[in-house]
Amino acid sequence: MAKKDKTAHVSETPATQLLRAHKVAFTEHPYEYVEHGGTAESARQLGLDEHAVVKTLVMQDQDAKPLIVLMHGDCKVSTKNLARQIGAKSVEPCKPEVAHRHSGYLVGGTSPFGTRREMPIYIEETILALPRIAINGGRRGFLVQLDPQVCVELLGARPVQCALAE
Repeated sequence: MAKKDKTAHVSETPATQLLRAHKVAFTEHPYEYVEHGGTAESARQLGLDEHAVVKTLVMQDQDAKPLIVLMHGDCKVSTKNLARQIGAKSVEPCKPEVAHRHSGYLVGGTSPFGTRREMPIYIEETILALPRIAINGGRRGFLVQLDPQVCVELLGARPVQCALAE
């Protein structure tokens, strides 16, 4: 298989289809996916500040109802603070296969855009203060950069305060 040209257009994903359908301005940033590399690896390869690389986390409440949390790449989610703010008894990350079933995306390639199932989305409030963010475009090794307000306007993401430094 030929090595992909880094500047080449990455084929459509449900995420990019949704963004294009809503005429959202975004740029595509493919990179070499590294298993368990996370946002530190994508930020390093693309020369981005990891704080502006946003991870999409599929979690669930005490009733196993799924939800998505958008968090700075260099932070963790305080599940206690999150649960308190959304009125849940508890919140925990979904197992990879459960996250895949809810989102339609593989872990490491999960985008909040174009998920298989509609889920409530929460965004760390401080992300909204950034001029641009890089977020997964619906495939491992593929980020899109856009205005963070798109998450609120298009997805109805609700701001929360639940960041913990890594």
